[in-house]
Amino acid sequence: MTPASFPPARLRRIAHVALDLDGTVYQGGTLFPFSISFLASMRDLGIGCTFLTNNPSKSAADYRASLARLGITCAPEQIYTSALATIDWLRRERPEIRRLFALGTPSMLAEFSAAGFTLTADDPADAPDAVLVGFDLTLTYARLCRAAWWVKNGKPFFATNPDLVCPTDQPNVLVDCGSICAALEKAAGRAPDRVFGKPDPTMLTGIMARHGLAADQIAMVGDRIYTDIAMARRAGALGVLVLSGEATAADAAAAQPPPDLVLPSLAELGALLAVARS
Repeated sequence: MTPASFPPARLRRIAHVALDLDGTVYQGGTLFPFSISFLASMRDLGIGCTFLTNNPSKSAADYRASLARLGITCAPEQIYTSALATIDWLRRERPEIRRLFALGTPSMLAEFSAAGFTLTADDPADAPDAVLVGFDLTLTYARLCRAAWWVKNGKPFFATNPDLVCPTDQPNVLVDCGSICAALEKAAGRAPDRVFGKPDPTMLTGIMARHGLAADQIAMVGDRIYTDIAMARRAGALGVLVLSGEATAADAAAAQPPPDLVLPSLAELGALLAVARS
């Protein structure tokens, strides 16, 4: 829908914006010129902000440090990764799962340890309650084989995110969580029982639970139709597509169903929310 035809009453309901990072707030390592002013306007309007990412390889503290280098200061609770969404879901829906055999970076594993999970060793005698797979840049063949063993033996199998590769501007292919899970599926004969991260709605429902929000009070803002906007639709949130990253105006026009709102960038969203609130 175009800004001119969008109902102001719908925008007045927005109490929180969930922001994709790359393509929305910055591009690669370059901050968009409108991002800091947008965030300042959200503070002035009393609208909360959370930064979302499917990439669980860095901790929330790592992302805060990265944003600080770009000039954005945020609180710990304003970062929500697919790993944190997984932690919240396991605590809420599967509290009996406390021991994990996990494939992930030291930063990701530290977040699970801090959340009270026990990480089991690469040892057939150290049985986990479940297998968890993330975007593991430190993956070893031995640990991949152990994960396959536990999956083949029927342990619950979860993945932090579905991405097959992680985007990079380097001459390389970064094999992501989805590809690691594909190898395990071929070896063990089972797909993950649940895959978190966009477009799964868990990331948005987790933010709603954290802040006591209804679905129509949150706007998911991102540059990808098949992840950001699909997740918004599944969660019942407002889906705002910005054309500052991957998706083009032609992509938006062809999307079925279409995004709720299509805008050039965060700058235009900030202006619309300000007008709606006034």
